[in-house]
Amino acid sequence: MFTSVLVANRGEIAVRVIRTCKAMGIRSVAVYSDADAGARHVTEADIAVRIGPPPARQSYLDIDAVVAAALRTGAQAVHPGYGFLSENSDFAAALERAGLAFIGPPSGAIRTMGDKIAAKAAVSAFGVPVVPGIARPGLTDAELIEAAGGIGFPILVKPSAGGGGKGMRRVDDAAELPAALASARRESAAAFGDDTLFLERFVLQPRHIEVQVLADTFGTVLHFGERECSLQRRHQKVIEEAPSPLLDPDTRARIGAAACDTARSVDYVGAGTVEFIVSADRPDEFFFMEMNTRLQVEHPVTEMVTGHDLVEWQVRVAAGEKLSITQDDITLDGHAIEARVYAEDPAAGFLPTGGPVLGLLEPSGDGIRVDSGLAQGMTVGSDYDPMLSKVIAHGADRAAALRTLDRALSGTAVLGVGTNIEFLRFLLADGDVVAGRLDTGLIDRTVFTGEPAGDDVFIAAAAYRWLQRWPSVSADLWDVPSGWRIGAAAPTSIRLRSGERTDHVHITGTPDFATTRIENGESHSLSAQLAGDQLAVTIDGIRGTYVVAVDGQQIWLAGQGRTVVLDEVREAPVRPDDELSGNAELVSPMPGSVVAVGVSDGDEITAGTVVVAVEAMKMEHSLTAPVDGVVELHVAVGDQVKVGQLLAKVTAAQKSEK
Repeated sequence: MFTSVLVANRGEIAVRVIRTCKAMGIRSVAVYSDADAGARHVTEADIAVRIGPPPARQSYLDIDAVVAAALRTGAQAVHPGYGFLSENSDFAAALERAGLAFIGPPSGAIRTMGDKIAAKAAVSAFGVPVVPGIARPGLTDAELIEAAGGIGFPILVKPSAGGGGKGMRRVDDAAELPAALASARRESAAAFGDDTLFLERFVLQPRHIEVQVLADTFGTVLHFGERECSLQRRHQKVIEEAPSPLLDPDTRARIGAAACDTARSVDYVGAGTVEFIVSADRPDEFFFMEMNTRLQVEHPVTEMVTGHDLVEWQVRVAAGEKLSITQDDITLDGHAIEARVYAEDPAAGFLPTGGPVLGLLEPSGDGIRVDSGLAQGMTVGSDYDPMLSKVIAHGADRAAALRTLDRALSGTAVLGVGTNIEFLRFLLADGDVVAGRLDTGLIDRTVFTGEPAGDDVFIAAAAYRWLQRWPSVSADLWDVPSGWRIGAAAPTSIRLRSGERTDHVHITGTPDFATTRIENGESHSLSAQLAGDQLAVTIDGIRGTYVVAVDGQQIWLAGQGRTVVLDEVREAPVRPDDELSGNAELVSPMPGSVVAVGVSDGDEITAGTVVVAVEAMKMEHSLTAPVDGVVELHVAVGDQVKVGQLLAKVTAAQKSEK
């Protein structure tokens, strides 16, 4: 068995692998970029090595730097986690040359399965069903366009390299295909260094079901049941569960056997996942999509229903041990569901967010597991994937697991960073989700606007600011913010904004007994206590507790099952009198980098023209001209931009007078 393992990753997966290493008595080595110098995985490892600046290509994707770090620290093996170098055959080969064990499959298996065209050919030879389409190396746009008619629309454009939905496009009409191909090639080339594309028929009402497999060097291949991963947005999974509520026992056995045959087709070793697509209308019919030659983000649900630590099995197999279990030893107990917590704003089109982690609440208890890379004081930037943590719940059945997960999410908060937690709870309460009627388009059909902050939240935030103004020792009566005066009371007035709402909150009295009202509305009784970051308020006899964090004028409140941010507005907003000239400014909706500019400075363009594309956290966002006019560019490809930074101006075309 290894005595030292380097974890070539970051965030929650690095923390999770380190946890198993510690349980096995193995020394863990972390690597980090300058952006992650204070990250949780760095502090939890036994030793940590800096490998470069924030850009992944100069740090976590730098094969030489990772190998050098392993050799310098005396590591015997490297666990790649997922993403970054986990499915890079050159990395596996480099480790082998350096005399280091790769906790993953052979480089040949990675190469075959990493090329989705070659993968389909390999599994087809073993009788595994594949989705109809066209897949061969070097297909040109013209060849793909010609083949599309025979496949039938809708079709799915897919990159041969990579995964995670990068470069994938659904196309419903032939007229949309040329633009989709161009966009997919650009995104695939940027993400994977390979712009090879192929086409597949888009299965209507598709469900994404994957099977966990494990193989040793002695020829044993086992599966650990399936996971339902149909709740996706832009091909990125959001909620996963095990087992699937769709499959019957016969189909479960057949799809498990097909997954094992897939692994055998490339002499697979280690843990891997075989992904299938299944039509909700034909649950007994499944098609191979791809094999992920690594651990999956959603592996905890499998661990919770089988009781097996997959990372431990990865380490043991890589160390040359023989699997000590048989297929009959693997049984499924109850149900498990996982929700991914992302740094994003669902109410704003899921745009990436970021910022300092001012406060952190993570749940615990029976049936609850949290895999997290978060730590209070760290900063969530735009250099890496927006996933922050995973909250997993286990129950005796699916309904119990759903209830436990919702309760766990109600106690989860990342103050200082906008997250999708409220959206996750909204999704879990959806009737189709509760009933198990899932498909990969469900989230896209779901309209989520978010619940606006109510009076109670406005009063709580105002009470927090009000309590901060109370002196800690006796003071002059006139300086105490009770509002007491000889004549009419002089309430403390605090102006707050949340979303589209801006209101004054007026408070008069003492912390033990006060009166409050919003603008000129009804009065409410209030009592409030503040101890550190813990705020307790009782409004009209109803008690609420919050964890509070402040960043400048922003007040973050986590409590009552949600997290809300309000801004203290010290001055009335000033609105320029523009007379609606029609001119338009395009500003960045998120922090990131400019990956494409579709026009030249001074061009005359029409409304709808793509002017600039910005990428952050694996998301590309295109900004289009809202009006016809002349464009003035303020950025170029490669520029790093901030939220709200001016990217371009469009001077509206003058309409001719008749």
